[in-house]
Amino acid sequence: MTDEAHAKLRESLRGEVILRDDAGYDEARKVYNGMIEKRPLLIARCADIADVITAVKYARDNDLLIAVRGGGHNGAGLGICDNGLVIDLSMMKGVHVDPKTRTVRVGPGCTSGDVDHATHPFGLAVPAGIVSTTGVAGLTLGGGTGYLTRRYGLTIDNLVEADLVLADGSVVTASKAENPDLFWALRGGGGNFGVVTSFLFQAHPVNMIFGGPVFWEAKDAPAVMRTYRDYLPEAPEDLGAFVGLKTVPSTDPFPREYWGKRACAIISCYNGSEEDGRKAMAPLLDNLPPPIFNWMGVMPFPALQAMFDPLLPKGLQWYWKGDFVKSLPDEAIATHIAQAAEAPSELSLMHLYPIDGAVRRVGKNETAWNARDATWSMVIAAIDPDPAKAADLTKWAKNYWASIHPHNGEGGYVNFMMEDEGEARVQASYGANYERLSQVKRIYDPFNIFRVNQNIKPAASEMQGRTAA
Repeated sequence: MTDEAHAKLRESLRGEVILRDDAGYDEARKVYNGMIEKRPLLIARCADIADVITAVKYARDNDLLIAVRGGGHNGAGLGICDNGLVIDLSMMKGVHVDPKTRTVRVGPGCTSGDVDHATHPFGLAVPAGIVSTTGVAGLTLGGGTGYLTRRYGLTIDNLVEADLVLADGSVVTASKAENPDLFWALRGGGGNFGVVTSFLFQAHPVNMIFGGPVFWEAKDAPAVMRTYRDYLPEAPEDLGAFVGLKTVPSTDPFPREYWGKRACAIISCYNGSEEDGRKAMAPLLDNLPPPIFNWMGVMPFPALQAMFDPLLPKGLQWYWKGDFVKSLPDEAIATHIAQAAEAPSELSLMHLYPIDGAVRRVGKNETAWNARDATWSMVIAAIDPDPAKAADLTKWAKNYWASIHPHNGEGGYVNFMMEDEGEARVQASYGANYERLSQVKRIYDPFNIFRVNQNIKPAASEMQGRTAA
């Protein structure tokens, strides 16, 4: 690439082009996961859709690898690449709420916190995640699970339409009425089909909630996990509750006598009154030993979404492994507890996020995301601030996953998968929907321009004499 070519790109963009020699390059290439160390040739910080079109065409015309970054939160670091062009959407952060239709137009650079900030004054929320720093774009395109999933479905179940720039630089809208095949694929198929520049979501009534964490000592973990497992099918859908194996953080406001000790937690959100929330939690709490602490209370929904942000700042070392889980037999619970006891750091954890309720009222073939018959999405997250621990984190997560995977499904949530998962694992995650995804990929990205993702290979029958990477 020549300086002249870069200069032309700079002249064409309203946003910023950052090169390796620029002062802000090292900061600009950082993503949420500090374990990711990649050096793109240049970063295009797009200000609007015209910039995105220009950047896509530039990369295509110059045969550059493209990585697309929204919030930069992807655990595998798939918003960055070596020796290619990063299309950085972080400047495109507009949110517009229409309280009459309860719809929300969201820019691709927004985080969940940005959306919560805009929707909460209207008493609304879009189902999305459990950490406010999560990027909306990546979360949505992978599926989207969170506190409101049992009541209102996945984030993709609340996606009304999306605008995106395709590999040829053209702009299309995908919805049930326009390009329905593409709309089907976007709902769970990741960033395989283009650069989404705008999302329109259906929002729902959510305002003050009753929620928060309850922690038990590690010795109570078998009882907590069994009781949670048995109660979940009967729990009201307004109760979103996930169970986790964790460590009590060695920081205020956690009880000092438990700092650094293993624990089991249920973290819940009841979308309703405190009275109804306590009734919903009673079958769990009344049948368990006294907890270390119970911090459930009435709070604004965005406060719960942001509750754990201070513990998980940008730049920590992360290694993630995930699976879909249909059942949780006692043997699996024992394996979880044994593996979690070997966690290499205080922040390392295992969570089981429920994906029942409203999720199951959508057919397995209605969206690309097809794990509608699962009960949980499991994540094993090895986390620590020290880069010297990267190898230990990776080893623990992989060993834990290998031990528990025989109890789980073949596929996993693509947002909980690292870059080294492999093609077979991606296919297993989409199951019977993979073939159709491959056909849609062939139509909209036949040469696999968008391949820095959990990649769906385009069907080979119409490759026009070229081979997809």
